[in-house]
Amino acid sequence: MPRQLGELEDAVMTRVWQWNRPVTVREVLEDLQQERSIAYTTVMTVMDNLHQKGWVRREVDGRAYRYTAVSTRAAYAAALMNEAWSQSDNRAAALVAFFGMMSPEEREALRDAVRMVQEPEPERDREAEHGSEESPRSEESQEGDAPRDSAGR
Repeated sequence: MPRQLGELEDAVMTRVWQWNRPVTVREVLEDLQQERSIAYTTVMTVMDNLHQKGWVRREVDGRAYRYTAVSTRAAYAAALMNEAWSQSDNRAAALVAFFGMMSPEEREALRDAVRMVQEPEPERDREAEHGSEESPRSEESQEGDAPRDSAGR
């Protein structure tokens, strides 16, 4: 489970995610220097640390490394939300409180995301098109947790 990125780690990863291409320490440094005074060695150390932690992969390019994000910012945010949610002793109440903090636009984005997750998978679509057979189990047995024998017990 990922821990939250530090302030400088986040500033570096934001650029790696936004640029969505292999980047050098020099490129990140020059962009960071537009908003703060920072040394090349500091950025190099942060990027090496991010590599050691598994956030970026790197490839040798001449005398430098090129760094690429291992996952997306969305995946990082989702992992943080999941970690925070898993710490709750009442997950439903935590979700209700979280939803209550959302703007109407955020709640609509959440509804869209839930619809995307609930859409049938392509395999189910193909089965529906070709009229796959119904499961031999009864509707009642599908609702229960325990499997039934051939006599329905």
